[in-house]
Amino acid sequence: MTENQDQAMAGLLTGRAALVTGAGNGIGRATARRLAAMGAVVGVNDLKQEFVDAVVAEIEAAGGRAIGIAQNVASRDGMRAAVAALAERAGRFDILVNNAAWVRYQAVPDIAPETVDRMLEVGFKSVIWGIQAAAEVMDSTRGGSIVNVASTAGLRATQSSIVYSGIKAGVMGITRAAAADLGAKGIRVNAIAPSAVPTEGTAKHRTVEKDQKRIARTPLGRLGTVEDIAKAICFLATDQASFVTGQVLAVDGGITTTNI
Repeated sequence: MTENQDQAMAGLLTGRAALVTGAGNGIGRATARRLAAMGAVVGVNDLKQEFVDAVVAEIEAAGGRAIGIAQNVASRDGMRAAVAALAERAGRFDILVNNAAWVRYQAVPDIAPETVDRMLEVGFKSVIWGIQAAAEVMDSTRGGSIVNVASTAGLRATQSSIVYSGIKAGVMGITRAAAADLGAKGIRVNAIAPSAVPTEGTAKHRTVEKDQKRIARTPLGRLGTVEDIAKAICFLATDQASFVTGQVLAVDGGITTTNI
């Protein structure tokens, strides 16, 4: 977006309350900062208090409003506590971004039960618990918006990604089903599917060679950034997407739908 476009978006979420899970780093952090810049009161969730505090400080230093919520959202009780904390302290609850994830890549012979369990708890079950908890507190007259962070890995898998790709494909299915269930309450449910984006969490899985190959296959000729993904999430959260629900938006520079 240009500076003028950013200014035009600045007030679109004024007065609304948004919870971002896994907001301590990467896509979650960028999304929390952008939602706050657009006027929302942002619940910054992460497992580690120091990550939460750092992002809250960044938002407040930029003139935004943030509420720190250090909570493990991998359990139903933890997610409900995070949602309730924001609803109580902000006086409302309008937007949920299900971003939290725990990712490991393992070849078929190496897949371990504890890895599958942890990835399912954080990346799959937490999405269900988040939707459930948010639907309970979202105002029936105002409705709300839920945005789930999936991945292009749910569309086109890579090696050693059986668990991750399966979970992200599942998140897409959850999104469509929840949109059908919650539409009558005015709650929109969408997902975004980013391609490989450089973050702190993905650094150990990336190399210069791999990045160059991805860039060569991407029509826009570059890797995405966390800001690219945050912009798409925030668009789906606003009334500019008021008739959009049940959709999975690929934010990938065209890599999954072209052959170059």
